[in-house]
Amino acid sequence: MAIPPPPGPQQPEGQYPPPGTPPHPPAPYPQYPSPQGPFQQPPQSPYAGPYQPWGQGYSPYNRPVPFNGLAIAALVLGILCFLPAVGLVLGIVALVQIKRRGERGKGMAVGGMVMSSIGVVLLALTVATGGARAFWEGFEDAAGGSGGSAFSLEVGECFDTPGGSLKGLAIDVDKVPCTGGHDAEVFADFEMPEGDYPGQDAAADEADRRCYLLRNTYAMDSWAVPGDVAVYSFTPTAQSWRTGDREVSCLFGNADEESGLTGSLRNDQLTLEPDQYSYLSSAAAIDDALDAIPDTEYIDDDLPGYKEWADDVSEALAREADGLPAHRFAPDAAKLVAALAKDLERSAKEWAKAADAPDADTFSEHYEKALKLIDPKKTVTTREALGLATTPPVYDDGGGTGSGGEGGPGIEV
Repeated sequence: MAIPPPPGPQQPEGQYPPPGTPPHPPAPYPQYPSPQGPFQQPPQSPYAGPYQPWGQGYSPYNRPVPFNGLAIAALVLGILCFLPAVGLVLGIVALVQIKRRGERGKGMAVGGMVMSSIGVVLLALTVATGGARAFWEGFEDAAGGSGGSAFSLEVGECFDTPGGSLKGLAIDVDKVPCTGGHDAEVFADFEMPEGDYPGQDAAADEADRRCYLLRNTYAMDSWAVPGDVAVYSFTPTAQSWRTGDREVSCLFGNADEESGLTGSLRNDQLTLEPDQYSYLSSAAAIDDALDAIPDTEYIDDDLPGYKEWADDVSEALAREADGLPAHRFAPDAAKLVAALAKDLERSAKEWAKAADAPDADTFSEHYEKALKLIDPKKTVTTREALGLATTPPVYDDGGGTGSGGEGGPGIEV
């Protein structure tokens, strides 16, 4: 006869806990820090059942859900406004991955998408207004050059170019002491007038003209300038003009770029003695008058122009003939300077006769007499007494000094 089960809910066979077992399993112990290790589990209870209670293995120190990498990349590209279209696409892909993987970073993805969208709009406006074209032109200019950023040169500084050339486009240079070898020396600078960019050729022509006139203000003793020295220039580019750049730098460089220059060519009021400066100032005024010779090859082609030129030279010679003796030169040079002043006075009279000549033949007669009276060889002794260069420069067909070389092609910066 079967024994009826005790009162209460029926339990399947084999599911009764052993006699003396508590009616409910003990609550799991939380993990806790211990000196013996990062975390310790207390000893197992002797009453633990054959199954794991819920929550076993949970720890408040589990790793947090990771951030989505594409969301981070989208935010970075959006902040930098770099490749905005790429940042927008990365943000969209990041949102899809976050939803599927349960990762964090939704806010970063959305933020990156918003900023990248703004960047896309700005890029479209830039292209529509021509800004991108201006940027690309500047990039192409820089890519064809020899350096990095724009630069500024001061009068009296010497430098080397990265490629060793003074022609073409220059972005950067290496400043070096003038006492040693170098590619070029800055002897003057000036500002071009405001207005539209005149074009590369026009800017180079204006730079050559102005720089050639300014060369003697820096190298006053033209006799000390080697014959292989040429005049070059740095001029603004179309891009730098748009940013307000109007400066032109005038340079001395070697006509043979592979040779370069050695030592400074500077001899002006800052480096010359008073006697030297007074003498060279007078010589410079005469050279300026002589350099203004008409461009026509023959006197017959422009006799009125030649006569006007002769009159200007006569006045310059007369003025310097009076001015030279006014300066008190050192005794060993004073008499020599006085003799030169008399030659200048006689030459001025011949130039005046040439200015009144009725025809080209008469003009040539007085012109030749006038030039002989101011032959450079007659000044060698005086120059030696003053401590100046004593080798006469080469003169061109018109009588103007040829020292300093021809005007070289301009460089854009």
